[in-house]
Amino acid sequence: MEEQKFVAVPFSLVGFFVTDRDVEESIRNDLTPEELEKLQDLIAKFLFKEGVRVALYPSVVPPDQALDAVNELESMIFGEEANNS
Repeated sequence: MEEQKFVAVPFSLVGFFVTDRDVEESIRNDLTPEELEKLQDLIAKFLFKEGVRVALYPSVVPPDQALDAVNELESMIFGEEANNS
């Protein structure tokens, strides 16, 4: 039986939000695990083909910090050695 090989590919969503409040007051910090799972499922369903799984790091960061956020997610999922390869 042939072993399946999976590849984890970092991606980012780019956008902006408009608010009349302070940035910190506009971002939810109480996202539940169930809500995160629904969000991951929606993104997987609408952006990718069937069979692709999505893992999200629920954070809003400025563009110059996006790579750091992706690296942190990679470390959380695959361990510290992922960033050293």
